[in-house]
Amino acid sequence: MEQRAAPRTAGAANGRADTAGTAGEAVTHDRNAGDTVRPPDPTDDVRRRIPRTDLLLRDPRLSEAVRRLGAGVVKAAVRQAQEQARRGGVPPERVAQTALALLPGTAGGLRPVLNATGVLLHTNLGRAPLSAAARQAVQEAAGPTDVELDLATGARARRGRSALTALHERVPSAGAVHVVNNGAAALVLAATALAAGREIVVSRGEMVEIGDGFRLPDLLVSTGARLREVGTTNRTTAADYADAIGPDTGFVLKVHPSNFRITGFTRAADVAELAGLGVPVVADIGSGLLAPHPGLPEEPDADTQLRAGATLVTASGDKLLGGPQCGLLLGDADLVRTLTRHPLARALRVDKLTLAALEATLTGPPTPTALALTADPARLAARADRLAETLAADGIDVLAVGSHATVGGGGAPGVTLPSAALSLPEPYAEALRTARVPVVGRLETGRCLLDLRAVPEEDDERLAEAVRSAAPGHGGPSAPAGAEGR
Repeated sequence: MEQRAAPRTAGAANGRADTAGTAGEAVTHDRNAGDTVRPPDPTDDVRRRIPRTDLLLRDPRLSEAVRRLGAGVVKAAVRQAQEQARRGGVPPERVAQTALALLPGTAGGLRPVLNATGVLLHTNLGRAPLSAAARQAVQEAAGPTDVELDLATGARARRGRSALTALHERVPSAGAVHVVNNGAAALVLAATALAAGREIVVSRGEMVEIGDGFRLPDLLVSTGARLREVGTTNRTTAADYADAIGPDTGFVLKVHPSNFRITGFTRAADVAELAGLGVPVVADIGSGLLAPHPGLPEEPDADTQLRAGATLVTASGDKLLGGPQCGLLLGDADLVRTLTRHPLARALRVDKLTLAALEATLTGPPTPTALALTADPARLAARADRLAETLAADGIDVLAVGSHATVGGGGAPGVTLPSAALSLPEPYAEALRTARVPVVGRLETGRCLLDLRAVPEEDDERLAEAVRSAAPGHGGPSAPAGAEGR
């Protein structure tokens, strides 16, 4: 009977023959070397060496993180590090270090960023950055405070009295002052107290949208007031207001269009013209200047409006004032007292942290916003040159270029500020924005610009390090072909 040769295995075709090992184990005999080679022992799987969660949490560094950030935050970082190890991204012995690197700076979800957009008051970045003095005041006020207690007598005291005194001292032309939780709330309180069921006379050219789809007319109507629109989009005179005033008039509203400009054939009545019409005049100046600013001559301020005859001025605290989000009310003493006793005032009141930050903003050193507004263009250019030279020496495609910044945040529309920037290939924009220390710039003519006007000079090294980390070869982007040096 014909004998057939056993089929060769893939191993045999390469000079190897496979046979059965003991206990069903596959064993390979290398015919060339004569050695026996066994397949990897499944017990040596690297995943078996990944530390358990409970063991990792006993690491003193992670235990301290639990105390500082909470167990949930730390466990999430540990699981993420373990998953990276399972995928081969990190060795098992470095899981703890990886978890530590993944931990956020705080237990909250908000992340600090470097604002290199060239927009000083960027709404999406929280508008005005607080001064070091304001941040310290917030930290001190985070525990129990005397926010509503007179320590000398042990009796209840006016809430936030020292912050209110500081505000009044900055605007002595006001009979009294009050603070609520934002600028829109200040106007809502005034409209509710003075014009619920009555009319507010306002120019058609000042019926603004204040952002995120919220419109001033809708805000005012929600208080129960009726709007009496006068004039046209581009021209409204004092006579237009006078013709509309009647027994049902609650007040005349003068709104500063702080986020747009109308030019050409225009006319707008000012507060001085409206003050003699026999009804209260509420001036919503929006951006929060308390006194005239030499660099922003067209931006209204609280002191000037009150001296011109406004009964009440409303403004935001987190714009040109450079403080926390809050709404400022300044004006006639009797009217302000009426507003403070209205039931709605309780719902709109600010917390102790806001009061602490506001007072430190008013009494402390110049705010980051004030410093950015007055920054010397020549010094900005020198900073850009120095940073570009340093980064170019590291092989990074970077140029120092001239730039133009804006105020933003609903303030000083149309005003541009000469600035300087670093110009990088476009892919850097995403790499910097998603970095551990996010840097937000802007795209312009196919390049990522990092404008320095809103970046404090003490953050220059942090900015440079972020750019280095985002460079190709450091986990950063690769520039498209032909993009270098554009």
